[in-house]
Amino acid sequence: MSDTPNEKKFMREKIVKPPIDKRRAAGRILCYVLFAAVFGGVAAVSFVASLPTAKKLLGKEQPVTSAPITIERDQDPSGEPTPVETMAETTGEGIRAEDLKDEVDKIVGDAMEKFPWTTKNLTELNDAFRNIYLESEKSIVTVSAVKNDVDWFDNPIETTGQYAGIIIAVNSSEALILTGQSAVAGADSLRVTFGDGSTAAVELKSQDITSKMAVVSAKISDIEEQTVNWMKAVELGNSYSVRTGDMVLAVGSPSGHVHSVKQGLIAYVAKGVQAVDGQTRILYTEFESHADEGTFLLNLSGQLVGWATDTYQSGDNGQTEDKTMAIPISEYKGVLQKLTNGQSAPYFGIRGQDVTSVMMESGIPSGVYITDSIADGPAYNVGIQNGDILTKIRDTEIQTIRDFQNRLEDTKTGDSVKVTVKRKSIDEYKEIEYQVTIGAR
Repeated sequence: MSDTPNEKKFMREKIVKPPIDKRRAAGRILCYVLFAAVFGGVAAVSFVASLPTAKKLLGKEQPVTSAPITIERDQDPSGEPTPVETMAETTGEGIRAEDLKDEVDKIVGDAMEKFPWTTKNLTELNDAFRNIYLESEKSIVTVSAVKNDVDWFDNPIETTGQYAGIIIAVNSSEALILTGQSAVAGADSLRVTFGDGSTAAVELKSQDITSKMAVVSAKISDIEEQTVNWMKAVELGNSYSVRTGDMVLAVGSPSGHVHSVKQGLIAYVAKGVQAVDGQTRILYTEFESHADEGTFLLNLSGQLVGWATDTYQSGDNGQTEDKTMAIPISEYKGVLQKLTNGQSAPYFGIRGQDVTSVMMESGIPSGVYITDSIADGPAYNVGIQNGDILTKIRDTEIQTIRDFQNRLEDTKTGDSVKVTVKRKSIDEYKEIEYQVTIGAR
C-alpha cells in the first residue's frame, strides 16, 4: 500500500527497562528481607498474644502441671505415750456437759480475777481478735452446691446449698479448698465465692467419707487476677500444741452463716480416742457451731488447728447443746496431703488400741489389739476378726496404733498388702497371714 500526502505513519515503540546493576538488585533484596522480617515479627507477637485466649475459647487449653502438694507432718512435743480413751469415756459419764461447763467457768473465772482488766486491755484484745478474723477472710470461701431436679410436673428446678470452705494451698495452676463432704455429696455442679465477691467454678479433687471432709479445686485461670493476688492459703498449725484453756477463733460458718465468727476456749482435749484406722485427739470447745456447714478453728497466730465434726458423737452427749467437738489437724495431715493431690485416703477398716503392759502380762502379744473389724471393710472381708493382734504390715513390725497409721499412710487404694495377725487359740496365739486389698475412705 502506497503512502499518500495526507497519511501519517504511527510509530510503534516498546519500552525496555534498562538493565539492573548488581548494586541496585542487592538493595531491593535487602528491602524485601526487612519488610518480611517486620511483618513476620508482628504476626508472631499477635499469635503469641492471642494463643491463650484462642485455646480457652476453643477448649483446647493445656493443663498447667504443678509439683505435688506436700504437707509437713507434726510431732507431739510432749513425747509421752498417749493414754487410750474410748468415746464412752470421753463423751459419756466421764465428761458430761455440766463437767465441761464447770471446768470452763473455773478457767475463765480465774483468768478474770488475776488479769488487770482496763478499757485499753479490752480494746486491744478485741482488735487482736478482729485482725485475725479479717486476715482469715482472705482464705474463707462460700462453696455453692447446685443440684438439678424436676418437680411433680416435670419442670426443671435447681436447688443450691451453701457451705463454708477454707483455702489450704495455692500453686501455679489451682487453689485447693477444704470443705465438708456434705457440700459435694450429690452436687451436679460446684462454685465458690471468694471473700472479695468474685466467683469461680470448682471441681471435686477428692473426699474422705469417714471424716466427712472433701477438697475441691479452682483453676487459677478461672479466677480473676485481682482475686488471685488478694486471696491466700491459711497456714496449717500444729494441733499437738493446743491445750485446755487455749483461746481459739471459729471461722467459716460457726453461726450457720458463711463469714461468721465466734471466739472461745478449748474446754477439754481428749487423747487417744479410737477412730477408724487409728486414733486421734478430740478438741472440745465452749461454744456451739454448725459442723455440717463448715466451721474451722484458728489459734491466736491465725493458723488452722482443727475443724468442727459430728463424726464422734455418742448419744446425746457427743455434741452437747452449747459445745463443739473438733478434729485436730495434726493427726489428719497425712490424709489431707492425699486429698489435695487428688488421691483417696487408704482404708483398712479396723478400730484398735495399743497392747498395754498390763495386757502383755496376761499373755497378750505386743501389737495393735483390734477392738472392731468393721463390717464389709477390707480387713473384715479377708477374715480378720475382733480380738486379733495386728503385728506386721508387709515385713514391718507394728508395736503401736501410731506405727499402724504411719504404715497405712504409705499405701494407696488398690494395693495388696501382706498383713500378719496373731489369734488366740485354745492355749496360745497363732500367727496368721492375710493379703488385704486397701480400699478408699
